[in-house]
Amino acid sequence: MHPMLNVAVKAARRAANIIQRGSHNLDALRVDKKKPNDFVSDMDRASEEAIIETILDAYPKHAILAEESGAKGIGESEYEWIIDPIDGTTNFIHGHPQYAISIAMAHKGLIQQAVVYDPSRNDLFTASRGVGSFMNDRRIRVGKRVSLLECVIGTGFPVTDQSYLDTYLGMLKDVITRTAGVRREGAASLDLCNVACGRTDGFWEFNLKPWDIAAGSLIIQEAGGIVTDFQGEQEWLESGNIVAASPKVLAQLLQILAPHLA
Repeated sequence: MHPMLNVAVKAARRAANIIQRGSHNLDALRVDKKKPNDFVSDMDRASEEAIIETILDAYPKHAILAEESGAKGIGESEYEWIIDPIDGTTNFIHGHPQYAISIAMAHKGLIQQAVVYDPSRNDLFTASRGVGSFMNDRRIRVGKRVSLLECVIGTGFPVTDQSYLDTYLGMLKDVITRTAGVRREGAASLDLCNVACGRTDGFWEFNLKPWDIAAGSLIIQEAGGIVTDFQGEQEWLESGNIVAASPKVLAQLLQILAPHLA
């Protein structure tokens, strides 16, 4: 395992211990609203602090981009860690076990290492560029389905910015009628990992943040999948508009989504 990936795994497991202790007493959590339908809890902050401390202990000069504490040292280092301490906070504070810790490391803007850890299921997804993707140390690959009618597609609702809602609902209707089903689980990092290991065959969502998708995107790519924006281009990390699937499914999915973007 690459040394930086090893540090990311160590940080994720340390954060998971904090999160899981908090999950046993959710009524005691302090929860604040950052904006409509966007929450942060004590556990988000404690998890992020543990992750950053673990990373900077090993690499004190590296830059950090984290959901709760923001950017530190950006532009001062070629190395940048992109962190979501709890992806799926709304699920977490409701006791719904669909949330994860997401950590990515980028070098000169290119994501090189990725960890997504689901503490509820003890599923650890990892990837290193050029090495492959793994779940619990076993190699994973995207699904082999070819016909979209046989595919299950993941998605995420536009919750915090509902200006996309009408466009999204048009997409959702067309995807539902042309696939075997759609799933919305509420944690984009895990949605991407589900594509990477073949549990679902594709995923799309609007307006995500870099910490939602940085790690999961590399895990999909190293599992043989493709990640694009809605135009089939590579601006997804900047725009937050993402489509991910196996190669044979991606083109079909983009064809369904494209008419709604006019």
